[in-house]
Amino acid sequence: MAKPPTETGPHGVAVIDKPRGWTSHDVVAKARSVLGTRKIGHSGTLDPDATGVLVLGVGRATRLLRFLTELSKSYDGEIVLGTETSTLDASGEVTATHDMSSVRADEVGAAAEALTGDLLQVPPMVSAIKIGGKRLHELAREGKEVERPPRPVHVGRFEIEPVEGEQLVYACSVDCSSGTYIRSLAADLGTALGGGAHLRSLRRTAVGGFELDQATSVEAPTLLPVGAAVAHLEAVVADAATAVAVGHGRVLSLDALGVSGDGPWAVFDTDGELLAVYEHHAGGGKPTVVIPR
Repeated sequence: MAKPPTETGPHGVAVIDKPRGWTSHDVVAKARSVLGTRKIGHSGTLDPDATGVLVLGVGRATRLLRFLTELSKSYDGEIVLGTETSTLDASGEVTATHDMSSVRADEVGAAAEALTGDLLQVPPMVSAIKIGGKRLHELAREGKEVERPPRPVHVGRFEIEPVEGEQLVYACSVDCSSGTYIRSLAADLGTALGGGAHLRSLRRTAVGGFELDQATSVEAPTLLPVGAAVAHLEAVVADAATAVAVGHGRVLSLDALGVSGDGPWAVFDTDGELLAVYEHHAGGGKPTVVIPR
């Protein structure tokens, strides 16, 4: 049997500070040019008008992007009270205005506090979610609006404070689950205060453990090891014999893997190289992803 071709080219995780005006696809395309490989993907879309952390998987790390998409996110932004827009952010057309000049900062803070915890959030029409086989933003461009079932999200922190010198503009910091729309959170805040609001700016400051202080420009990306993609998973170090079995993608007992619980588990060799990710299967462990050595 012929051996599979050797995977050449760079491998690892790149944490990019996405510029304003770039789509996530633009960043991937540029990274492919800079790094000289087409095998690059991202772990979650960031709106063109937003800036901040966009995590890329390069080479073998693309196989691990599924473990990054559900990581929690953190954002900084600005919310403008009194004006609603078609896109819930500053890029859309104004659809309604409200006199909210009497709203006090403590009322805004209380409303933000009420929008923390487990919530049901209706996705905006400009999102990439599919309804009836078509993405919502495609329907929105056609001038259509459809019913969107609310989705469960979790907002762990929604802190807000007035922006000095700008009436009705509030800076916000949010920690939330994957799938949370900050523009929807801004709109819900305006509604809760008896009026309306939209998001004026957005900067993603973290994706899981990947933070802005690690981020580089897309023109000069730094590659972290492949294993950085699963640093949030429980890790186990395999001895030489187990490493061979893992490399062959064998189903192993939990004792043989040296793990317990529900997983998934990131399996490394004694040199710190990621071998595979195993998940619970029929009382043992089954590889979901095996990284070629």
